[in-house]
Amino acid sequence: MSTTGAMAHITVKSPDQMQELGRRLAPLLRPGDLVLLTGELGAGKTTLTRGLGEGLGVRGAVTSPTFVIARVHPSLTGGPPLVHVDAYRLGGGLDEMEDLDLDVSLPESVVVVEWGEGKVEELSEDRLHVVIGRAVGADAPGGPEGALEAEVDDVREVTVTGLGARWADAGLPALETC
Repeated sequence: MSTTGAMAHITVKSPDQMQELGRRLAPLLRPGDLVLLTGELGAGKTTLTRGLGEGLGVRGAVTSPTFVIARVHPSLTGGPPLVHVDAYRLGGGLDEMEDLDLDVSLPESVVVVEWGEGKVEELSEDRLHVVIGRAVGADAPGGPEGALEAEVDDVREVTVTGLGARWADAGLPALETC
């Protein structure tokens, strides 16, 4: 069983800030890293991945791979490729995902799996789990009473948890201060 290495909690107030969080997270990633993204539909998983792609310097527009299941974005800078997977429509766990050959891609790539919780953890004991939740109404940080609903609706609480020895000293808490 994996142990928790490090954790960061970040309040994100807009899609631009979510993308920026991805750009800030990218330098911490290296080949072989598995990133699981959890959050409801429209929470910002693909927006975060778009920022990761920018930070990793990969080719191609990072868009939701819902209908193709997985997209590979090669690096333009000599870094690892980004493999972006959407497991939303896959219900069978790792068995159903074997056709994607993620275990083959993982050693040389950064693999990001949206909706991967409960489906791909077996790929690596060392993984990063990003949970994106909506801040609701008055609970929205910094949200004054009477704040515009659209502003509050964009606020997300993001928890980044490193699991396994790989993430014990990876600098996740620094994400909170940016």
